[in-house]
Amino acid sequence: MIDTLLHVVLVLAMPPLLLGVIGKTKAAFAGRVGAPFLQPYYDLSRLMRKGVVISDTTTWIFRAGPAVTLAATLFAALLVPLGKHAAPVSFEGDMILFAYLFALGRFFTTVAALDTGSSFEGMGAAREVTFSCLAEPALFFALITLTRLSGTMSLTPMLNHVTSPVWLAAGASLILLLAGLFVVLLAENCRIPFDDPNTHLELTMIHEVMVLDHSGPYFGCILYGAALKLYLLGALFVNIAVPFASGNTLVDWALFALSMLVLAVAIGVVESVMARLRLIRVPQLLVAAMILTAFSLVLVVR
Repeated sequence: MIDTLLHVVLVLAMPPLLLGVIGKTKAAFAGRVGAPFLQPYYDLSRLMRKGVVISDTTTWIFRAGPAVTLAATLFAALLVPLGKHAAPVSFEGDMILFAYLFALGRFFTTVAALDTGSSFEGMGAAREVTFSCLAEPALFFALITLTRLSGTMSLTPMLNHVTSPVWLAAGASLILLLAGLFVVLLAENCRIPFDDPNTHLELTMIHEVMVLDHSGPYFGCILYGAALKLYLLGALFVNIAVPFASGNTLVDWALFALSMLVLAVAIGVVESVMARLRLIRVPQLLVAAMILTAFSLVLVVR
């Protein structure tokens, strides 16, 4: 019971903190003080208090997009185990539902962008679905590799199966898997080198261009849903990269939270030392991620 309670509390409260840590890390690399760690919480609170401006050309799809996307991501959060603790909802085949809940959120974000009738947002929507065609196979290859190692299609036993002995037996495969999964994590969350969440008026934008017309609580839902998606894919990465468990519940929860903060620092470092890729290079890096995860599968089935 306490594990479920801590799972819900962390899922609801911690995602914006990752954005604060990433921002603080980038500021440190640039020699600036930067915004406070809690700045994303202040931004979400401000957006929830603001009014909404909606174009007359939009329909109910535009208003439903942020809500459906956030609801789908919140449900996906119930399927992912945090640390070495069981997820609140777990059943055979839930890994497929996990992937398709993200696809459902992407679909509604895309149709909400198209609903505005703006050619600029339509351009972003086209890019989003095009690049997702390359990112999703990489994610599925990674999940199939874990299925092969654990013998189950449920996320909780699948990720809890990755322990130190498994790393010793299939370390090369897991390293390839983590490399591909990290690229997918950056691409799916519009982070550098794929996109820059801080830009809003550049022709090379991918995800951010789709949400230009949203404001107030709708935009707050989009920002919180994006932070939650980063948190869930990060939890997937951390569950594989950190195979240790002390057996003490509170210590394991603290280890997981600390690992997530370290991952946020690593993302901040990547964004500080890399420039955004040219748009034509984005598919090449996603294909490389897909090849890495495919090779990880080959190594475990050979």
